[in-house]
Amino acid sequence: MSKTASQLGEQGLLKILQKYCSPVVGDDAAPMGATSIDHQMVVTADMLVDEVHFSDRTTSPEDVGWRAAAVNLSDLAAMGAKPWGLVMSIGLPANTEIDWIEGVYRGFAECLHTYGTELVGGDTVRSPIRTLAVTAFGQVPLNRLIQRHTAKIGDALIITGDHGLSKAGLEILLHPQQYANCEVSHKLQRHHQRPIPRFDAIAVLDQVLENNQNPSKEFAVSGMDSSDGLADAITQICRASQVGIRLDWSALPIADAIKSLAGDRALDWLLYGGEDFELVLCMPWQVATNFVKQLPNSQIIGEVIDQNSPDNHISKLEMRSTFQHF
Repeated sequence: MSKTASQLGEQGLLKILQKYCSPVVGDDAAPMGATSIDHQMVVTADMLVDEVHFSDRTTSPEDVGWRAAAVNLSDLAAMGAKPWGLVMSIGLPANTEIDWIEGVYRGFAECLHTYGTELVGGDTVRSPIRTLAVTAFGQVPLNRLIQRHTAKIGDALIITGDHGLSKAGLEILLHPQQYANCEVSHKLQRHHQRPIPRFDAIAVLDQVLENNQNPSKEFAVSGMDSSDGLADAITQICRASQVGIRLDWSALPIADAIKSLAGDRALDWLLYGGEDFELVLCMPWQVATNFVKQLPNSQIIGEVIDQNSPDNHISKLEMRSTFQHF
């Protein structure tokens, strides 16, 4: 008898599906053909399902739309790309209120307008569950593509922003009475409901690379976003690049709000909370140092090392996992 998806687990299922995919699959988005002499297209897709990715309890229709756009835009940013356009298909029960539908599209359009792109197509179908399926297209300079498999031993490991804030926001939304005295509850809720794709970090990175690039020495920036958790992102990069990581645990920036709300679970929220949509990047130390100087609230938290080194901390990060669909 064939195994079920839940018995196999999400990562096990992905390994099976990989054999049906192009070799380019494995990053936040897939690099496609050239769109000009010096740019290429990347494409990504994501799906949001009612009671899995959102619920009326925690997310307004406008926020559902914003999140649907932002999670896909974040995948483009994680590749170093700028958005070109998005398509969204939506599946709806027949009794779905028009106000909810319009709210979703308002939030979606607001996010796209904020980042200079637009909705260019899609589909509507009847479905037993409210479902949004989004595909985003972007463009990236040929020499600026960010991928997971290009981290090199000796690279610095960088994170943008604070991690754990989305987890905190979700906890407040789910347990408002428990966190009634939190002075920054609204701000934390917004972190969860309206994630920010880090195109600003990519703009800073582009400027740093322009100023620091040495024509005699080619190097690549490796990375991805942290939508599935910081620990997962670091692990995925190391696996793809066949390297290890030595973390500077004292450099992990735990926001005061997380310390206050999570207590002794603060580090757990930071590493495994998920849905922060920040960037996790590996690059040469000189470039990394200039990058964090110019991008507020970014931090070097470790160094890429040989995967067989006794200082490799991957096993510590894998002690538990982030959310898995199966």
